Amino acid sequence: MSERSESAPEISRAGFVAIVGRPNVGKSTLLNRLVGQKISIVSSKAQTTRHRVTGIVAAHGAQFVFVDTPGFQTRHRNALNRAMNRAVANALAGVDLVFFVVEAGRFGDEDRAALAVIPPDARVALVINKVDLLADKRRLLPFIDQLRAERDFAEIVPLSAERGHNCDELLEAAAPLLPEGAPMFGEDEITDRSERFLAAEFLREKLFRLLGDELPYGLAVEIEKFDTEGELRRIHAAVIVDKPAHKAMVIGKGGEKLKRVASEARVEMERLFGGKVFLETWVKVKSGWADDERALKSLGYE
Repeated sequence: MSERSESAPEISRAGFVAIVGRPNVGKSTLLNRLVGQKISIVSSKAQTTRHRVTGIVAAHGAQFVFVDTPGFQTRHRNALNRAMNRAVANALAGVDLVFFVVEAGRFGDEDRAALAVIPPDARVALVINKVDLLADKRRLLPFIDQLRAERDFAEIVPLSAERGHNCDELLEAAAPLLPEGAPMFGEDEITDRSERFLAAEFLREKLFRLLGDELPYGLAVEIEKFDTEGELRRIHAAVIVDKPAHKAMVIGKGGEKLKRVASEARVEMERLFGGKVFLETWVKVKSGWADDERALKSLGYE
């Protein structure tokens, strides 16, 4: 464990911060940027984040324990969506601060529904993400005025999580909003999620990225074996699909697609875990898993 720099301020505040918003506003990108390392998977597709992921950051005399949540689902189509919305509700229970994330220049019914889930007595900081993509910057101030009418926000911070613009300013503004107290985690800890969980998430991200629009969302990853031998991790992972036809999509011609998915996921695992990874993957068909409460629990969905 590294020693704290003499110039680093002592931690005098600490608290849990939920990151909430509609799907695809950049919550996971923001979490990764604030933590300074990839711990939450990122994709252009909605519903990529399905589990609560905790990231830990010490900055401006405070320890932030971030809770990244799935995008709140307004269409309760199956048990998976209901489980994701429970994850949002659970994340909001007992947190000290909420980062409500919206996309610059865009606030619609889905955003309003996500905002309504936040308890009325919660302290909320508005995070306006993707300001770099706002073609006419003159729209930002009227947009902020529009959102002020929706709720009394403790802070309002425009930023770009993708580019890292104004992210430290967000932490600086939020630090005084956390309660006074000692840090809850060690200074070198960045997440409370296990390597086993992170391995499954990294593999699932690559599946989403590389399969494009071919594969519907009836897909999950189950780590069947995770052994550590010194700095070597041996990981056996099953890709769960809903239909036999999806199995062929994942495997690809001559197995090339699954090989590429596994190779790219392994590289990211090695970067995070700091050691070699032996990753073996295969595909299983479990029809109707996304609407089966028992199957969801076996895959780690609460």
